Amino acid sequence: MNRIIPAAIAGILASSATVSHADSEPTRLLWGDTHLHTSYSFDAFLNLNDSADPDTAFRWARGLPVTHPYHNARIRIGTPLDFLVVSDHAEGMGVLRAIVNHHEEFGELSGWDAVVRWFSLATVRLAMMTGYGNVVFKDLLPLKLENWGSNPVLDPGNPPLNSSLGDISPTVVTSWNETIDAAEAHNEPGRFTALLGWEWSSIPAGANLHRVVITPDGRDKAAQYMPYGSDQSQYPEDLWAWLEATASSTGSQFIAIPHNSNISKGYMFAETTLRGEPMTADYIQTRKHWEPIVEITQLKGDSETHPSLSPADPFAGFEPFEFYLQKDWQPYRAAVGDFIRPALGRGLQMGQQAAGNPYQFGLIGSTDAHTGLSSAEEENFWGKMAYDSIPRNKTSGAVADTKATGWDMAASGMAAVWATENTRQGIFDAMKRREVYATTGPRISLRLFAGWGFVPLDAESADLSAIGYAGGVPMGSELRASEAVGGTGIKLLISAMKDPKGANLDRVQVVKGWVDSDGSSREKIFDVTWSGERLPRADGSLPPVGNTVDEAAASYSDTIGAAQLATVWEDPEFDPAQAAFYYVRVLQIPTPRHSLYDAVALKIPPPEKYPTSIQERAYSSPIWYTP
Repeated sequence: MNRIIPAAIAGILASSATVSHADSEPTRLLWGDTHLHTSYSFDAFLNLNDSADPDTAFRWARGLPVTHPYHNARIRIGTPLDFLVVSDHAEGMGVLRAIVNHHEEFGELSGWDAVVRWFSLATVRLAMMTGYGNVVFKDLLPLKLENWGSNPVLDPGNPPLNSSLGDISPTVVTSWNETIDAAEAHNEPGRFTALLGWEWSSIPAGANLHRVVITPDGRDKAAQYMPYGSDQSQYPEDLWAWLEATASSTGSQFIAIPHNSNISKGYMFAETTLRGEPMTADYIQTRKHWEPIVEITQLKGDSETHPSLSPADPFAGFEPFEFYLQKDWQPYRAAVGDFIRPALGRGLQMGQQAAGNPYQFGLIGSTDAHTGLSSAEEENFWGKMAYDSIPRNKTSGAVADTKATGWDMAASGMAAVWATENTRQGIFDAMKRREVYATTGPRISLRLFAGWGFVPLDAESADLSAIGYAGGVPMGSELRASEAVGGTGIKLLISAMKDPKGANLDRVQVVKGWVDSDGSSREKIFDVTWSGERLPRADGSLPPVGNTVDEAAASYSDTIGAAQLATVWEDPEFDPAQAAFYYVRVLQIPTPRHSLYDAVALKIPPPEKYPTSIQERAYSSPIWYTP
């Protein structure tokens, strides 16, 4: 059933997708970033962000003018955010900034042997001024593994939990308290939410296993502990144990969000624990409790899937980032444990065993910008590092010694949350129940419900969300066979609307995954509604929407595509005895990539390595069908 929503209905849906929606709506769509670094992160500081602190980050997110930390120009976000998490690295938080800007004692870094060695060569300030800040960052990362199949953990021991502040740097304590102060100052329930968080940056042998930790709590609880870092343990289960112990002792709430699984060397969503042990039912439940959502897209690439893992998907491999974050490593190689869609399939396979499915998670996007500026807009993109903020700097290495440049970064992504209210608890609760989704930058409004009794006219209703909640379950949920109506197949109620300031939509797709009778993980993509009068080809594929991008002007036209698309789709291959997952992918029409904007500004030909146009997208959290 392919429908373009009538204009009268579109206006009603548009109002429900903004902060000014009707009070009768059970949830409202909020936009934010859960992953942003400031000058308090050592790698951000080393790469020329020496001034954009947490206060700057919150000011930018709220729509206030700020000065850029590299070139000092006055800049402003295109559309303010509804919420933001400042998530500086726990490891050495604020220390390098304090040493250089405030002349703190060098002894603050006595535990960082690599930095101590490097300090004998030059000062941090000289390195920053000459563009060699990456020398320090590269030296901090672990050496390569001789054997690809080896367990990546460098320390086989089990470091104790951090139960006291006695061995914590005074500067780290100060930096955490200043982060709390900034969040408290900017948090305005109902208008803008400033959430507290930090990043646990485990990277054993260069395998990216980072998590962003978020709490909905304020100063009264957050001041009772210090952020747990990978310098205390590289193992995720030790992080979870710390979260459990701290929640118990302080009454705090937490979640941890994995990111950049695309460069985890297969370990983020592996079949065993990081120690190489089988996953027990207790391990799986613990992981699912603390990690209900995963970051699918950000500046260091998109983690949905890879062409080598989804060869039948013509839209696989969006914004690839095929660089490992350490020196002297082998060429990039995609693995099942690196990407979201294959991991969801692996989870279904593991779910057939007694221990259960460890990979039932919702999806969000965020930036991971280290500029203090949450920028995911192609035409207003301020780079990964402060150094990347001007076009001429994007042609040289920007991330350690990976050979990646500023043009290898994606202007991505955004966290979309269907929350009951714009408050810390409201947003946190939506994340816990997985009623969230991701976009690669545009603010595409997306609703998804699954049920048994939806009818085609529901897609055109002004009460679409009320129908969805009453007759089914929202994204992030499970739908069980016991709730089926009269033996019908599963039906998805889907509504997508363009970013009011962005491009039209090309199509809406449903991605389905299941496990065959022989235990193999399978996937299939269905084009379920689309713009224009296109008809599927003989092989079932849908012709491209077209491309209006003018490369000479770095512009596009909305003469193709649709502003809104909605449908009720019934799985034509539904098997009531077969577990499955479903998620929605929405594609925009092609628009200029940030590298094209830069090329036009520099008056140079577009760099051949990068596409001049891209199809931005949204990914819903999955819905799982359980027999």
